[in-house]
Amino acid sequence: MTEIPDDHPRAQSLRTRHRIEEGVELGITSKQGLIAQGRGEAYDYLLGEETTPSADRAERAAAAQLLLADHPVLSVNGNVAALVPGEMVALAEATGADLEVNLFNRTDERMQAIADHLRDHGAEDVKGLAADGRIPGLDHERAKVDADGIGDADVVVVPLEDGDRAEALAEMGKTEIVIDLNPMSRSAQTAAIPIIDNIVRAIPNVTKHAEELRERGASRDELEAIVADFDREEALRAAEETIRQGELD
Repeated sequence: MTEIPDDHPRAQSLRTRHRIEEGVELGITSKQGLIAQGRGEAYDYLLGEETTPSADRAERAAAAQLLLADHPVLSVNGNVAALVPGEMVALAEATGADLEVNLFNRTDERMQAIADHLRDHGAEDVKGLAADGRIPGLDHERAKVDADGIGDADVVVVPLEDGDRAEALAEMGKTEIVIDLNPMSRSAQTAAIPIIDNIVRAIPNVTKHAEELRERGASRDELEAIVADFDREEALRAAEETIRQGELD
């Protein structure tokens, strides 16, 4: 990786690009993931490349929802594995969630490479390789899930998600937490808790909130109140307004 000075105004963005590039070289990220990353960067630029107050509220609600879940699962695709592998493992540990690999451009080699990559970052058990379950209504490879993973989950975190799979998971009655920089995407519009933030900020923030709530012994009533007080429509509206204004310091 080219050395990027900390005082470079685009330092974080450049480092993120390099992580995706390395992901392609490692065989965990598809070339299409490069295009997806560029599209996300454009929205993040208009958001000021920071976590907005509405996104932080969504991240706290997501933490509470995961702590309330009977069987939470964190879905991992190639870009997620390249950008936040250790952070996904930390979130799984903080919330008792399973990790499951799920890919559109699925090959046995990529699935195994991502599972190994997550284990290299501390994961003990990674689901997705069995693929003994299926999401109804999908004809592509992302329909394949583990029956005892996403197939059995009540709450699923679906970062950088395909809109059709997000809609199909919702049809199955699953509570979805979506991380997407585009508030107008089908994924964000489908989610019970849409987090309009960059995944490199969002995942650590959800983990931080989960650890804070758990460490001080937040009751089930308090967790339910946090989720109930979250206004998804307001979160989407606030993010869209910020993007449309595009006001940067």
